[in-house]
Amino acid sequence: MTDRTILVAGTWDTKEDELGYMAEVIRAQGGGVVTMDVSVLGDPSRPADISKHAVAEAAGSSVEAAIASEDENAAMQIMARGAAVLAARLHAEGRIHGAIVLGGTMGTDLALDLCAALPVGVPKYVVSTVAFSPMIPPERLAPDIQMILWAGGLYGLNSVCKASLSQAAGAVLGAARAVEPPRRDRPLIGMTSFGKTVLRYMVALKPALEERGFEVAVFHATGMGGRAFESLAAEGAFAAVMDFAPQEVGNHLHGSAISAGPDRMTAAGRAGIPQIISIGCYDLVDLVGWQPIPPALSDRPAHAHNRLLTSVVLTPAEREALATEICARLARARGPVTFLLPTQGGNEWDRPGGPLADPQGLAAFCAAIRAHCPAQVTLVEIDAHINDSIFAETALAVVDRWSAEGVLPSEPARRG
Repeated sequence: MTDRTILVAGTWDTKEDELGYMAEVIRAQGGGVVTMDVSVLGDPSRPADISKHAVAEAAGSSVEAAIASEDENAAMQIMARGAAVLAARLHAEGRIHGAIVLGGTMGTDLALDLCAALPVGVPKYVVSTVAFSPMIPPERLAPDIQMILWAGGLYGLNSVCKASLSQAAGAVLGAARAVEPPRRDRPLIGMTSFGKTVLRYMVALKPALEERGFEVAVFHATGMGGRAFESLAAEGAFAAVMDFAPQEVGNHLHGSAISAGPDRMTAAGRAGIPQIISIGCYDLVDLVGWQPIPPALSDRPAHAHNRLLTSVVLTPAEREALATEICARLARARGPVTFLLPTQGGNEWDRPGGPLADPQGLAAFCAAIRAHCPAQVTLVEIDAHINDSIFAETALAVVDRWSAEGVLPSEPARRG
């Protein structure tokens, strides 16, 4: 009997020794294994549990079509689509409890799709020769993906690469045994924010919402946090969202590596999830702190938060463009949306007299929000700063009204 089963995926025609080694480590620790072959040209010495033909068929194609393309990129994308479909199906059927994928650049490209197809809370590990490389775009990383460098393992087993392979195999099995998946016993509210030095509303909102019977998950909107937020929204995990820190939209528009991807602030709308929106740190673009500031952003005030993160201030024209983009994304929402617009500022540094204060820029942004706010979005202006208590009180009033109207559960289980 095995308590947890792990999907072990890769090109078994060229990496059979390495993949087989990881499978044996998992079995030696009492875990079960399902093997998946994503090869195109060759065959392993022993058939995998899920053949390359089954993988290609799951993508609506065939191995023969992949070969006929005479393009290794096109061929591997066929296999990536099929692997993602099958991994999601295996998990939904309860046949796997985690996944580990091994590869170089080709295998890693496929691994990113496979891992993104698995829900948050399902252990997903990638053993890669390019782990943590800047060639991996942040928006393709599953929110809770784990990676380890496949050191010294490009061709054949040795004691160096076994150290990586055995760690990863033990880690994914241990994670599958230890993980406490997200519960669904209380309606969940997803909130975006930054640390308490710059945004403070969550300090008041979290306990107040918990007293009302909600669970609250606060996501750090620095790229990967936004990815996790959007992923859970797409799954329909939230009863409502308080997307109060939309800065990742601006990050992406300005080419920052600190990005949640092009679809930030869209998943909740597509899912019809009620949204309360605001402007936390809207006026800033976050950049990688140890890299030079791009010339296009170098002529404006900046705040070095730490050695990892520097924020630069948007111009009034850039803020108007951001407001237009945010409104365009909200216009596609299928559920109710309330936009809370605190007209005195959106982060602690932009208060009157603050180091990043720009009254002209704030006024331009607010005017653009008023001009472009979609008709189905309820715009609520608050003559206060986002960190003033009235902001949190107004957000709670929206929640209470929605609960009374049946938009949200009216009687969630109250704490205590």
